[in-house]
Amino acid sequence: MISRLLSNDLPRSRWLTALLVILFLGLLLAPFLFPGVKALNVAAKVLIFVALVASFDLLLGYTGIVSFAHTMFFGIGAYGVAISLNSVEQASWGALALGVFCALLISLLLSLLIGLFSLRVKAIFFAMITLAVASAFLTLASQLSDFTGGEDGLSFRVPELLSPAFMLREEPLATPFGEVDLNGRLITYYLIFVAVTSIFLIILRIVNSPFGRVLQAIRENDFRAEALGYRTVVYRTLSNVLSASFATLAGCLLAIWLRYQGPDTSLSFEIMLDILLIVVIGGMGTLYGALIGSVIFVLAQSYLQDLLRLAGQATEGIPFLPALLTPDRWLLWLGVLFVLSVYYFPTGVVGRLRERAVLGRIKGLQ
Repeated sequence: MISRLLSNDLPRSRWLTALLVILFLGLLLAPFLFPGVKALNVAAKVLIFVALVASFDLLLGYTGIVSFAHTMFFGIGAYGVAISLNSVEQASWGALALGVFCALLISLLLSLLIGLFSLRVKAIFFAMITLAVASAFLTLASQLSDFTGGEDGLSFRVPELLSPAFMLREEPLATPFGEVDLNGRLITYYLIFVAVTSIFLIILRIVNSPFGRVLQAIRENDFRAEALGYRTVVYRTLSNVLSASFATLAGCLLAIWLRYQGPDTSLSFEIMLDILLIVVIGGMGTLYGALIGSVIFVLAQSYLQDLLRLAGQATEGIPFLPALLTPDRWLLWLGVLFVLSVYYFPTGVVGRLRERAVLGRIKGLQ
């Protein structure tokens, strides 16, 4: 049953399986295991990045296409929901569905145009084209203030069921780890959890289908795939469209969670760099790396400053160390962590664990 659910793409490593199960259960039970506003925000951000990075891995890891326009589609999804819900007096599920539909339609058309007109060129030129398109979209989002809110962005209300003011129960639920409010915020979190799980399983099914095998063949040798009779431009364009659609859905989830959307929230180039880092950390062309990489990166991004503050206090009196461990230098240590992860896990965490599992089986047969 689990094998079919995972499209027969099992982790193929005991350590990897255990790690994935722990992370999945941790995210499933996060509101109860880690009560608090910050912890829930971090868990929701991890989930959204899992969907966003998995959609990008479909493009980069499985098709071999380098695109810098992924955050553009991410932002289209967020703006679609924001503009739709901001334009009505009373937030409703109909307005939310309309925003998601319009965002998906715009992303489909844009990704189709970009694919048909740009994917015939070499990889680096396609990457530059997508970077130019994404930059132009960011500029438009910042300047069309009457429509997008400009630099200030848009704040909006969500349907009552998803509002933090909506209470399932008057009194908080007592758990061994603390009290949890059963409100609209909790419902929103589990809506995101179900949506991201579904997106992940759908992408997993796509990459393990005959269509996905063709994408991997194009990644390895596009000339050979073309010689075998496959229209590589068509397959690349379809991959671009699918990847953009899933990124748009991730943007919709982000907007629902934040109840705000601005240019820096989803369209900044920093988010594109974060996606690339997570793909490299987790493992390119694995999908499971999207989960592991997102957890590692978002936790480091959210809690590294707190850890450095504690480390700085613990090393007071030791020359140079308190200055190096100040919370203001968290980006430096985040860079160090990234360099170490690339050095010790050149194929990503997932790739490394799978390699160890294969070596263990070979030694067992000898």
